[in-house]
Amino acid sequence: MLENKTVTIVGLGLMGGALAMGLRKQNPQWIGAYDIDEEVMEEALAQGVVDWGETSPEGAASLLAQSDLVIFCLYPGKTVDFYKAHRDDFKKNAVITDITGVKGILVRELLPILRPDLDFIMGHPMAGSEKEGFGGADDRIFKGRNYILVPRAENREANLKWLRQIIYGLGFINIVEATPEVHDQKIAFTSQLCHVIACALIDSEEDLHISDYEGGSFCDLTRIAMINAPMWSELFVSNKEALLAQMDQFMDSMGHLREEIAASDEPGLQKNLESVRQKRVIMEIDRQNKAHRAETLKLSE
Repeated sequence: MLENKTVTIVGLGLMGGALAMGLRKQNPQWIGAYDIDEEVMEEALAQGVVDWGETSPEGAASLLAQSDLVIFCLYPGKTVDFYKAHRDDFKKNAVITDITGVKGILVRELLPILRPDLDFIMGHPMAGSEKEGFGGADDRIFKGRNYILVPRAENREANLKWLRQIIYGLGFINIVEATPEVHDQKIAFTSQLCHVIACALIDSEEDLHISDYEGGSFCDLTRIAMINAPMWSELFVSNKEALLAQMDQFMDSMGHLREEIAASDEPGLQKNLESVRQKRVIMEIDRQNKAHRAETLKLSE
């Protein structure tokens, strides 16, 4: 998939490091990385995660000029800023992709100034960890996960097919395609709202030893509250319209449950909970069916 191809990762944090580790197994000619943290770059080079590391804008320009595939692993605003600063440095006809958690800002601020020869295929790996930074990087987080591609009419089909093969090679089992608007709406529910709920749950309790009383569900629900505050603050605000709509819908559901409990309405509560369980069962069956179809499709390609 990456034989004789050169790859540059912009931003060598948790996800950038994990991608470099996973892409190494696809035998690229070399993997380069740009990150402003010199200690991180030294560690990545020492571990053999990357072959070529740069920490200056001039170094980044040298990397980009020789890279067939460039992956932005930056916060949304910094992705736009980096592209603006290096628009003229990319190799002609390079393929660019990203892992940004919201796409609206890229549509508004990056696509209008995209160089015509560059093929920017927006993407979002639905994988992560409560750990932060390059030190927590591990490509096993991709195994069995979903990946969202946000293709445009301008994207070249050959490049889309190539990128899908690379994604499957990383261990992702299901690739779904969406418009930028649908992506941001769905992510507001499946990712951002979940982080908001986990943070609110932790914030509502003052006992720091409460885990003495949990049997697993509390840990499962709140793991993601060990949050990268700068990144998630930017994601929440960048996608605030969609996220606020999902929060309002969630609070309506919470209010309905509260009313049933307050009224000791066991029949109504039981009916509600049975409906919820059935919806979750259907979601799980759908997830398993799609994973099976995706695996079958991957094997046939």
